Amino acid sequence: MIVRQLQEAEKSDRRIVSEGWESTRLLLKNDNMGFSFHITTIYEGANLNLHYQNHLESVYCISGEGEVETVEDGKVYPISPGTIYILDKHDKHVLRAKKEMKMACVFNPPLHGKEVHNAEGAYELDAEEVTGK
Repeated sequence: MIVRQLQEAEKSDRRIVSEGWESTRLLLKNDNMGFSFHITTIYEGANLNLHYQNHLESVYCISGEGEVETVEDGKVYPISPGTIYILDKHDKHVLRAKKEMKMACVFNPPLHGKEVHNAEGAYELDAEEVTGK
């Protein structure tokens, strides 16, 4: 069994901070579960152009307010607590935070832990692993 505390993971190398967001990766590839699980904060005012070409992602909003826009068709979906959006087709999208959002995110295949977005808004498949348990 694996047991972790978010508050402790936030003080370790499992916490990744980047422009407009931060993510604490609670479950990673080296945990051998077949997916990764993160608690991600999208900072108020963030406008993130994302395109997960190598991963599928599900995102559940715990708190905050924002929207996600699918680039292909220009549809905008409001995000508030209780909303889930699922990027099941490697959807190119724009994530905007009107108020700071706390999100629970699941990635398949799982992340290694050190990933940040590349120029296209994607995570690479062969990133550096987080070493802390």
